Amino acid sequence: MSLLTVHQLYIYFRNKPIVKNIDFTVRHGEWFSLIGESGSGKSITASAIGGLLPKEMLIAAGHILFDYKDITHLSNKEFQKIRGKEISYVFQDYQSSFTPFIKIGKQLDEMIQAHCSLTKKERREIAFQALEDVQLPAKRVYDSYPFQLSGGQLQRASIAMAIMLKPKLLIADEPTTALDSITAAHVLEVIANIKEKINCAILFITHDLRMARKYSNTIAVMKQGKIVEVGTKESVIYHPSHPYTKRLLSAVPTIKRITSPTKRDLILQ
Repeated sequence: MSLLTVHQLYIYFRNKPIVKNIDFTVRHGEWFSLIGESGSGKSITASAIGGLLPKEMLIAAGHILFDYKDITHLSNKEFQKIRGKEISYVFQDYQSSFTPFIKIGKQLDEMIQAHCSLTKKERREIAFQALEDVQLPAKRVYDSYPFQLSGGQLQRASIAMAIMLKPKLLIADEPTTALDSITAAHVLEVIANIKEKINCAILFITHDLRMARKYSNTIAVMKQGKIVEVGTKESVIYHPSHPYTKRLLSAVPTIKRITSPTKRDLILQ
């Protein structure tokens, strides 16, 4: 069953198309990776889904259906009702997820209050559980200011904020780019565990083919505002059809090909 359907979407910037006639579907509980080089339109597409496009950009044509409802042209007030509750974001710039002079706990509490009528104790329990789910010491982080946390901790706190209300769709827009490789791997493991726990779908925006291979069910490849290839992880990684996808794969320096009578595989270490 489809959760998100993007159909013939065009996004314009100053009368120039920057996303052109793209189509893809994300199913319930699926990990869908949208990959491509910087400037290909991945993040713009992700922003459009939740009504976060800058004012100078607009959806000129096409539709975005979420849970079979057309959300293409909702007002900001209407989007505020579903952002954070049904569709949540984790961004590359994790520091901007929090106001620096307000404690993490207060910001988590405000997010819950915006969507739910719960007691202070109930809101605190939800926040603590979310922090524990992302492998953080709940009370210490809840009582901390953002600057008191490391980059990896702050990114995991932003994931906790995103999943507190158990959204149906989590959009992770280059969530590990600003992190070192070890911390990045840990953050993605956290997201994968959360996905299994709350059974949400993931729309994963990345340029890292290794991560897309490890976690994805479906991969779409984007180039210059267009989707040039989409399919299962196996078909895109092992049997790419578009020349651009083949170039992306060949550009990964740690690809090894293993051939045996019983198995052919690509290992992206």
